[in-house]
Amino acid sequence: MTSKSKSFVAFVGLILVACTQLAAQTPHKTSSPPLRRVSPTRVVTARDSLSGRNLLADGYGIMTARDAETRISDAEMERALEREALEYPAIDLYGEDSWTDWVNPFAGKSSPRVPATYDIDCSGFVMPLEGTIRVTSNYGYRARYRREHKGIDIALRTGDNVRAAFDGKVRIRGFERGGYGNYIVIRHPNGLETVYGHMSRCIAQEGQIVKAGEVIGKGGSTGRSTGPHLHFETRFLGIDINPALIIDFGVGAPQRDYYTFVAPRGYKTYAYDDSNAQSKTSSDAKYKTKAKKNRASASRAPQIYRVKKGDTLSSIAKKTGISVSRLCKANNMSSRAVLRPGQALKY
Repeated sequence: MTSKSKSFVAFVGLILVACTQLAAQTPHKTSSPPLRRVSPTRVVTARDSLSGRNLLADGYGIMTARDAETRISDAEMERALEREALEYPAIDLYGEDSWTDWVNPFAGKSSPRVPATYDIDCSGFVMPLEGTIRVTSNYGYRARYRREHKGIDIALRTGDNVRAAFDGKVRIRGFERGGYGNYIVIRHPNGLETVYGHMSRCIAQEGQIVKAGEVIGKGGSTGRSTGPHLHFETRFLGIDINPALIIDFGVGAPQRDYYTFVAPRGYKTYAYDDSNAQSKTSSDAKYKTKAKKNRASASRAPQIYRVKKGDTLSSIAKKTGISVSRLCKANNMSSRAVLRPGQALKY
């Protein structure tokens, strides 16, 4: 190889070494971190600081709240509305200023306008006393005392449990020395108010929500009373109704699932419309709509048997002509379930 060729090869080698060193010294260009989309309007990167993480937390909170709202089932909503109906029972009928300390909530006021007719749902009734029911004084005029008896008297022993007849809210817990003695008034979502008088002790508190069959007091003979008994009244907008027209006390169950109230003479009346009632809350609307649907489908519904004192599942099965297992299945109950007088069983 000539001297010129050797020089050319050496020159090329130097150029390659220089290029290699230059490449090693040049910093590599890094690619941008991937973007993470938090919401349709928010985009943050991995380099974002605490503020970016706060955006993530905010976005997550909004999304979960939205999801939670949509996850509320119809059953949960219905329970919430029923609870609201108990918190403000029959407010569409009574109005907001009727929560008074008088048994007649409109005492001292001008007579209220009342529906010409109104269907009262009695299907949830439970007898206020357990055991054999003995009515000792009926509803109506008492010649002996020359005054009206606005309820019925039921015999009991002092200390017997007194129970709420329907679901409702305690409006009055009071005492009248010359009248009811220890007494409680409960307003119910079906429009009725029930009165329990002459008790030895009141247990339920004013403003308390009670369920049908819940113990609200103990039987006694306080106030104007000649012996231990329960004075029981049923009222609608302050108007007393003969309890025997609503309840069959010999059987211990309602006469029928719905009692139709008809306004007495002398009252200003109006045609009650479930869909256009004044001062109606959403819960009352739901309650009334449900009752209306129940009435409309009554002819298509299974037959109902009202449990009487001493009934067993076997005896009811014989009376209704079906097996015990079928009776239990129709009512979603166990064969060991405890029956109570007045309970409605489908068959």
